[in-house]
Amino acid sequence: MRPFSVGPLFGPEARGQAGPEPGLLKRLLGSLLLQLGLLGVAWAQPQATLPVTQLSAGLYVIHAEVASTPAQLQRGLMFRESLGPQHGMLFHFGQRTRHCMWMLNTLIPLSVAFLRYDGTITNIEDMAPHTRNGHCATEPVQFALEMEQGWFEQRGIEAGDRIRGLPPTTP
Repeated sequence: MRPFSVGPLFGPEARGQAGPEPGLLKRLLGSLLLQLGLLGVAWAQPQATLPVTQLSAGLYVIHAEVASTPAQLQRGLMFRESLGPQHGMLFHFGQRTRHCMWMLNTLIPLSVAFLRYDGTITNIEDMAPHTRNGHCATEPVQFALEMEQGWFEQRGIEAGDRIRGLPPTTP
């Protein structure tokens, strides 16, 4: 493949030399668009089954999918149309810092509880679908638990309460 130019003022055409092979730019652009399209389709596909752990908040049992790899953490609950009763997603960040969440490509309204290493809730935020607003922990945390919007409030669960059954971690 020969190098190609971006216009007649630059590259081989400007020097009177042969330009790019005919149709090369069109083929490269077509290939790029196809790859981007396939990437978008891959993101829209259902996420591979994640491990599920059982948590508890007082008397309430929670079945939480656990996202812990960078790809799982980034994808979260994107493209999900619903959550089952008492189901949510636990984000195990590993690193203790002030994590933030957003709702790009997330179809359902959610509430997120940010959790210290011992399961203590630092704060709970309601999040609207299809938004890029940041919802952040008020202090360094290692976990976040997403549930249907209003789940924590409807059960009287608030900052200072504890979620039990988290994977082991260090402070």
